[in-house]
Amino acid sequence: MAASILNLDATAQLMALEARRISAVELLELSVARWKSQHARINAVVETDLDRARAKARIIDERRIKGESLGALAGLPMTIKDTLDVEGLPASSGLAALRRKTGVTDAATVVRAGYEGAVIWGKTNVPVLAGDWQSYNALYGTTNNPWDTDRTCGGSSGGAAAALATGVTALEIGSDIGGSLRVPASFCGVYSHKPTWGLVSQRGHIPPARGTYAERDLNVVGPMARSARDLRLLLSVLEEGPLAPKADAPALGSLRIGVWLREDSFPLDPEVRAAVTAFAQAIAKRGAQVKSVRPVDAIALMDAYRLLLMAATAPDLPAQARGTMKALRGLAGFAGLLGAKAMAEQVRGYTASHTDWLAADEVRARIGAQVKTLFDSFDVILAPITPVTAFKHDHRPFGRRTLVQSDGAKIPYLSMLDWIGLATACGLPATAVPAGLSAGGLPVGVQLIGPRGGDGRTLAVAQALEEELGGFQAPPPLDVV
Repeated sequence: MAASILNLDATAQLMALEARRISAVELLELSVARWKSQHARINAVVETDLDRARAKARIIDERRIKGESLGALAGLPMTIKDTLDVEGLPASSGLAALRRKTGVTDAATVVRAGYEGAVIWGKTNVPVLAGDWQSYNALYGTTNNPWDTDRTCGGSSGGAAAALATGVTALEIGSDIGGSLRVPASFCGVYSHKPTWGLVSQRGHIPPARGTYAERDLNVVGPMARSARDLRLLLSVLEEGPLAPKADAPALGSLRIGVWLREDSFPLDPEVRAAVTAFAQAIAKRGAQVKSVRPVDAIALMDAYRLLLMAATAPDLPAQARGTMKALRGLAGFAGLLGAKAMAEQVRGYTASHTDWLAADEVRARIGAQVKTLFDSFDVILAPITPVTAFKHDHRPFGRRTLVQSDGAKIPYLSMLDWIGLATACGLPATAVPAGLSAGGLPVGVQLIGPRGGDGRTLAVAQALEEELGGFQAPPPLDVV
């Protein structure tokens, strides 16, 4: 079968496998060939275990010929974000020291995908310790955006998004604590789903340290794909509970959508605003009830979220860095000495006491209660994901980075946290959906935020929008197979 099968979504590829129009071995080899043809330009898949993958594909083909019962993903080639442990491919999180570990077993989500017959053959690139919206590290180099290789693919699930956009893989498992599923999906024009916190196991995700049992605050593991139906398929495999209720794709005319685009909320590039506005208008033209909302006090939300985020990730910092921050905080008037509000907030967050954490937790609980009432009036909240489209590679220290809007206005790099903060801080599900292209020709995504436990709702709405308005759009051709 022609390599064009790689351009189909996972559901269609699985149908071809089940009908025996293509074998698992053949589909795997096509995926590997496409990866090889693009690797020099994109650098999305950075480690492989092809011997093990080929052996599993052969076994699945033999079982299918015999008519045996097979799993929901039987024979589908998959790659996995390199923050999730895979036997033979331990998570590096961009650090060579972690890659050298032996005796590593599959992460909980990898176990589930493998049990359903997924043929896992490679790992996709990430920033160091999943801590950036650009996927680069000294171990594997930089992953480029297939829409413009001078630009970032996003992070931290950046290699995953780039591999999906180029047809190298049809499904991916990513993670999100600071937009890491949604940002790369928006930058590369694909789909992702940030589940309700606790719905999908984090066991085997690095960071935190390998062997950690506690589920990290804010962090989630979730599916990435090229269609909404594929997100639903993979989430049904990954979820542990309480299970997300399933829902049929609703008619657009029945939907009630609150659009969060208020200019008094957060910075937003005019081109992003225009694309999101046009998308919302297209939904309204098909009969949906679309109204503007401002769900939260933006300042209170971000103050709480940033402290919770830094408190959650503080254990990942080197001991020396934590010690320096503690010493700075102990100085009288340390905020003035640092000379920058952002730096002072960073020190406070990374050195937060339990009392500090409890105060921030109370703020998010209050905001969560306020947002919950919105879902009495709206099915989902539609909002931007990022303040800008994919930006050019910038590997300078964080403090020297600035985002430049299409109108030339400069905004702080940490503005990348703004629009994604609500769903993350409050543990809400958020499905990232392609909304079209900016005037500059780059993908723009939106997130559909739902009530806690409303994963089935946001995914059903995403599928309805895809069926009516279209979905994934492939990037300009590279040298593909």
